[in-house]
Amino acid sequence: MPTYFWVFFPAFIVLLWAFIGYAVSCIGGWHSLSIRFKAQSEPYGETRTAGLLFYTVRMRFRVKYNNVIRLTAAEDALYFSVLFLFRAGHPPLRIPWNEIQMRKAKFLCFRFVDLTLGNQERIPMRITERMARNLGLLDRLPC
Repeated sequence: MPTYFWVFFPAFIVLLWAFIGYAVSCIGGWHSLSIRFKAQSEPYGETRTAGLLFYTVRMRFRVKYNNVIRLTAAEDALYFSVLFLFRAGHPPLRIPWNEIQMRKAKFLCFRFVDLTLGNQERIPMRITERMARNLGLLDRLPC
């Protein structure tokens, strides 16, 4: 192999990885949310965190964030972040509670909580009921 191959091939792989991450962000709706809701601060007050492993998370167009996303429920907002390797196109998000609608859903024998993120963006997100319970979201659901 030519010497320049060993320089350009790794750079190509990194750029391809970043492009795919950004494309997934656009398709799933993360990019749309990041325009208004990019996290500028850390969660404060009492927090509850769920993730990274063993949770099912889906966003718009069935884009999956299983095992790479962490959700943190704080007093002021719901915080989202992904693992560093998948961070391209996915900056941490902070979405205030008044910008989130929630409802329970069921498919066959599986129970979920559907969130609609952003009053303008209306990006759907589906999480497992277990994840919602660990975050304390079931207490926030309307009766």
